Amino acid sequence: MEHYYTSGEFARKANVSVRTIRYYDKQGLLKPAGISEAGYRLYTDSDFGKLQKILSLKYLGFSLDEIRSMTVNDREGAGLDQSLRLQMSLVKKKIEHLQLVEETLEETLKLVKENSHIDWNKILHLIHITNMEKMLVEQYKNGANLTIRIDLHRQYAVNPMGWFQWLFSLMDIKPGEKILELGCGNGQLWKENQGKIPPGVLVCLSDISEGMVQEARENLQDILEQGVYQVFDCRQIPKEGESFDRAAANHVLFYVKELDLALEEISRVLKPEGVFYCSAYGREHMKEISQLAKEFDSRIRLSEVNLYDVFGLENGGDILKRHFSQVEQVRYEDHLEVDDPGALMEYILSCHGNQLEYLSDRYKEFREFLEKKMEKKGYISITKMAGAFICRK
Repeated sequence: MEHYYTSGEFARKANVSVRTIRYYDKQGLLKPAGISEAGYRLYTDSDFGKLQKILSLKYLGFSLDEIRSMTVNDREGAGLDQSLRLQMSLVKKKIEHLQLVEETLEETLKLVKENSHIDWNKILHLIHITNMEKMLVEQYKNGANLTIRIDLHRQYAVNPMGWFQWLFSLMDIKPGEKILELGCGNGQLWKENQGKIPPGVLVCLSDISEGMVQEARENLQDILEQGVYQVFDCRQIPKEGESFDRAAANHVLFYVKELDLALEEISRVLKPEGVFYCSAYGREHMKEISQLAKEFDSRIRLSEVNLYDVFGLENGGDILKRHFSQVEQVRYEDHLEVDDPGALMEYILSCHGNQLEYLSDRYKEFREFLEKKMEKKGYISITKMAGAFICRK
């Protein structure tokens, strides 16, 4: 059985102030496990894990609102191993960044000592590297949010063939081929299909986010026989024409400005018989989640832009036909049955809209709202409308 600690005992053991513990309680970050008959707040051994996660994320530069959204579904002892691994990954990346700053400082100092003339380009480079930290923290947050969204589909999907396995099966990769992935994210497409990649295949994984490319490199270092990792914008691909057998863009194109320019580039780097695979959502995709959020508070918008209006199953074919001679659409049949209100909350909080503005001080109320919605069936059914286009030059 777990031991119970008063606020004072808990604070002393954790080497923080009682004021800090009370503040995290007030902010909804670390609620006590119970209240004693005398009215004292009581904490358990499991709460030390929660506190450690909060302090680590705070050290890494996350705001309290962001920490709250990342820990809202933490349960006693649940996911502690995963939480610690996430924190370790973030700390390692911050160490790498600080090492880069140190190296740049040493190089700049050496230049200043050896030359009477200051190379201001080097100084500007140092400023850029030093200021990257805020951007890196944002990338870490994006990576965590991406994982939350992937996990919801993985845990609650009805189709036994997961999305990444399905997409990989469409690609029909042959031994020795060269593949280009645009917007690779954390490399999940290849991670979930390890062991299925034919021999001699070279995969170039690219993303506009340096943080995502680094995460893909770490995830796939023992999986890909030949992996090339590059940061670039798909509107300007730094590759020779007709150099890839296949290209893939998994839920990427609706984020791309000047989409026709990007598609022209993709067509350019594909070989004459090359194939491009790109995925998209339809108008009905995950509609129940938006409906739930709006029912709770009509001001909530989970996305500033309807992505399917930019590039979706309904209009994507016409856009692609301007650049490819053959375009075929294939649907992925699936839906979700979510029985955990906390997991649904995590997903909603990970979206790109204004939900934090209206939910940050109403987490408990929103969770109770979702629990009531699940009472009748024991779960909430979520529509999935997703698929892919197979495009040939």
